[in-house]
Amino acid sequence: MVKVMFVCHGNICRSPMAEYILKDLLHREGMTGITVASSAVSREEIGNPVYPPARRELARHGIRCDGHHARQLTAAEYGQYDLFLVMDTSNLRWIADIFPDDPDGKIHRLLEYAGRPGEDVDDPWYSGDFSTAYADILSGCEGLADRIRQGRWL
Repeated sequence: MVKVMFVCHGNICRSPMAEYILKDLLHREGMTGITVASSAVSREEIGNPVYPPARRELARHGIRCDGHHARQLTAAEYGQYDLFLVMDTSNLRWIADIFPDDPDGKIHRLLEYAGRPGEDVDDPWYSGDFSTAYADILSGCEGLADRIRQGRWL
C-alpha cells in the first residue's frame, strides 16, 4: 500500500523515533500493508543503535526499538518509497544531495502532517529535550496515519 521513509541527520534520534512511533500507531489501529523505515542523510552514525535517551523516551511510552542500526539513505530508494519525511530544514538541504530532484513530490517535513508546515522537529541531540521531540513526532505521525487511512498521504 504505502511505503514511508523517515529521514534525519544521523538516524539515531528523530527518524527512528518516528519509525517506531508510526509502527506502533499502525499496529494499534490494525492498519497493515504499510512499510515504515528510517535513514540518515549523513554517514556519521552508520551502524549505531538508537541513541539511549531516545530509546528511553520511546520506552516511557511502551515502544521498543530493538535491532535498529543507523543507515544512510541512498539515491536508489527514491523509486522504492512513496514518501520521505524529513525532520528539519537542514535535512531538506542534505536530502537534495541524495535526491537532486523530487519529480513526484515525495519529500515533505513531518510536521506538515501535524498542520504545522514549515516547522522543524527540534533536534534533541542538541537540546536534550526528547519529550518535546517525541510529542512533535507523535503529532506528525498521527496526522500521517489519518491521511493514510483516507488514502491521501501526499
